[in-house]
Amino acid sequence: MSDQDKQKPQDEAVTQDSELENPQPAAEVADEEAAAEPDAARQLAEAQEQMQRLEKALAEADLRAQAEIQNVRRRAEREVENAHKFALEKFAGDLLSVADSLERGLSTLDAEDEALKPAREGLELTLKVLMDAFGRHNLEQVDPHGEPFNPERHEAMTMISAPGAEPNTVIDVLEKGYLLNGRLIRPARVVVSKAEG
Repeated sequence: MSDQDKQKPQDEAVTQDSELENPQPAAEVADEEAAAEPDAARQLAEAQEQMQRLEKALAEADLRAQAEIQNVRRRAEREVENAHKFALEKFAGDLLSVADSLERGLSTLDAEDEALKPAREGLELTLKVLMDAFGRHNLEQVDPHGEPFNPERHEAMTMISAPGAEPNTVIDVLEKGYLLNGRLIRPARVVVSKAEG
């Protein structure tokens, strides 16, 4: 056996002896473990608290997302409903001039002239058929004669003095207005009385 080989067991013995001479007291080990336990408990509590905050934030985000989806759905339903309600708006607007022409034609025919009676009856029936069609599609005629002037539904073409009429009253209707499903598509064109003075 060489000197080096003999030296190794002696070194190992010295190391073991030094560990035995300076053993770590059991109290210190227990203190370190006790100190580690509150630290681990604190970290666990913090992790649980953070998890609760995240769960709450996710729940709030989920509620907001569901509310937004509901709002989008309602908005889309409202737009579809309006599209159905007012799809005829442009077409109806074009037909208003036909109704105006029939009414003007009737006003020019003398009701006393027997020769014009068949023409008058024909125009009246045609106008009635058109008004019935308007009614089936919720197109409503606005005839404000004698009513107070309403700038939201009437368009004043002129103002004139009218003895016996209240100021700002519609005294003549040049063209009747129309509503489609309650929405104004053409204001009534009117003559309004003004205050005397």
